[in-house]
Amino acid sequence: MTLKIADVAYRWPGRAAFSLTVPHLSVATGESVLLLGESGSGKSTLLSLICGTILPDQGKVDIAGTDITTLSGGARDKVRAEQIGVIFQQFNLLPFGSVMDNILLPLRFAPVRRKRAGDATVEASRLCAALSLPLGVTRAKATALSVGQQQRVAVARALIGQPPLIIADEPTSALDANSQAAFLDLLFGQTTTHNTSLLMVSHDRRLGERFDRVIRMEDIAQIERAAA
Repeated sequence: MTLKIADVAYRWPGRAAFSLTVPHLSVATGESVLLLGESGSGKSTLLSLICGTILPDQGKVDIAGTDITTLSGGARDKVRAEQIGVIFQQFNLLPFGSVMDNILLPLRFAPVRRKRAGDATVEASRLCAALSLPLGVTRAKATALSVGQQQRVAVARALIGQPPLIIADEPTSALDANSQAAFLDLLFGQTTTHNTSLLMVSHDRRLGERFDRVIRMEDIAQIERAAA
């Protein structure tokens, strides 16, 4: 099991506080899961808990056999770098770095992942080719690429070094139907090759047929909002 959440509860502080409770969520090794939820359903909080950028008030978050809730902040950062590849909705590429700089960035913080990548520059070039990026693109600045090309660079960055879990946060929200299909073909092609687990968050129910399993936030989580 690549991801397992058990009896997790978290409360945001402040006037706009709300609490999120997730009794159970799991993603098996090699499984692709689509997590559906509307805005305000707690998806971003759940992803932050999985990535260890916030800690639950109670419960366990197990990533590839490690309960990250028991770790220090630095140790959680290391687990996240080694075990999780993240595809952000806005890509979060370094604007003044080259494509190669962006793809290799996670390996700077993850020695085990860097070792899995082998010759990292060769692996980055292979991923670019597999994701149908133009020959020689690794030397280009990220800002010089089209939106679709930037998206593929973000995928290559998440995949390099074969992290066991890929988290994709609304990566198709700005794409038309044809572009969505092409993107998912490329993504699934790579995750299947390496038996990588995939958890994609979206509000688009039409994507569900492409995944092994579809779950809805309202089915796995309870939210309570503070009174105004």
